[in-house]
Amino acid sequence: MKREHLIKPLLNHHYPTIQYGKGVFLYDDQGNAYLDASSGAVTAGIGHGVQEIADAMQEQASKVSFVYRSQFTSEPAEALAKRLSDLAPGHDYWSFFVNSGSEATETAMKIAIQHWQEQGRPSKYKVLSRRMSYHGITLGALSMSGHFTRRRRFIPLLEEFPLVAPPYCYRCPLQHDPATCGLACANDLETAIRRIGAEHIAAFIVEPIIGAAGGAVVPPDGYYERIMEICRRHEILFIADEVMTGIARTGTMFAMEHWGVEPDIIALGKGLSAGYTPMAATLAKDHVIEPILNGSKLVMSGHTYSANPQSAAVALAVLDYIENEQLVKAAEVKGRYLKTVLEAMAFPLEIVGDVRGKGLLIGLEFVSNRKTKEIFPVSTALTTKVVDRAFDKGLLIYPAAGGVDGAGDAVIIAPPFTISVEEIDLLVKLLGEAITEVSQEVLGG
Repeated sequence: MKREHLIKPLLNHHYPTIQYGKGVFLYDDQGNAYLDASSGAVTAGIGHGVQEIADAMQEQASKVSFVYRSQFTSEPAEALAKRLSDLAPGHDYWSFFVNSGSEATETAMKIAIQHWQEQGRPSKYKVLSRRMSYHGITLGALSMSGHFTRRRRFIPLLEEFPLVAPPYCYRCPLQHDPATCGLACANDLETAIRRIGAEHIAAFIVEPIIGAAGGAVVPPDGYYERIMEICRRHEILFIADEVMTGIARTGTMFAMEHWGVEPDIIALGKGLSAGYTPMAATLAKDHVIEPILNGSKLVMSGHTYSANPQSAAVALAVLDYIENEQLVKAAEVKGRYLKTVLEAMAFPLEIVGDVRGKGLLIGLEFVSNRKTKEIFPVSTALTTKVVDRAFDKGLLIYPAAGGVDGAGDAVIIAPPFTISVEEIDLLVKLLGEAITEVSQEVLGG
């Protein structure tokens, strides 16, 4: 075996070499086709090989691809910031552009802390989060994350920010009946505030729909309205981590629109550039930036490629494409169909305990016993088995953690918004075959 130089997710694993992509399919150098039912990492929302995006890249590259934000601004960056403010709930946001979702959530944390510092309240520095959550892999973002397996290796370096119960009705972490609990999971935020003291808390960060740490967990009705009321009453900023859910993924441009909530700060990534360039953003409302504008006038964060004109032009082209092709509505309509056929596929498969999600962000949670919701032992590596079996069939799905303190198994189905009904049917057929075969392998019969 020849010596390799690229560090891949698994150092001793062979990865096929992709040659090109078109629509919802990727093609490797051996001619194999893969139906991208996960949009890569829930990123390639508009599909692969879109010529309009390539044209926008070339046009901007012929002008200028890089300027340093401390020296210049650019038309694409200014236009993208205005566009995002117009699209976001409330339409009154400033944008700070970065390169990845982890940087976006960490910047959100920094802006929230600085917001209070500039008002002479430096004791408000903690950013609370939920015990089932994932906000990124940088140390600040990981400190806010409740993803047990990703935290474990770096525990000595991390803050203990994930303290609040998740809105996980399938397995209520507070052992309540969701029908009669009175939103106990939301009230758990109030409990955490009371224990710590609001004078020490800058913000509360959530994923509108829990992604990698839970597999598309959707909160109960009224949850975010209660969360917002608690945050307002205790002078705590509300941060929505829309890195996975934002930009049309759930059938609205921003997932928070489902609940009519206007976050103080929003983190975006993934779908903002649909994978065509590294691009992410932190959006902060006027009232969040105002103390900084009246004080130091400097947001204490910075990256060499921040507000890169090449990436900003690509993100604008992606937003244009989503609007022109009416892909927000497409994600809503096709998402309803996908969830319906996934539920029908899963019904006879005892290994599937729950099918959930919104738009084209659907999660499947696996159990060894549907009645008791008993999980598989970690040693079974069930999620890996399902993902690998689907891959062998030319189907790409996204692994997610289970909801029992990091144990348990789930996958996310999140194809590009451009997927056709016929391609959805093929997706479900291949997935059903993969789950059936793995189920027979681990359960027998």
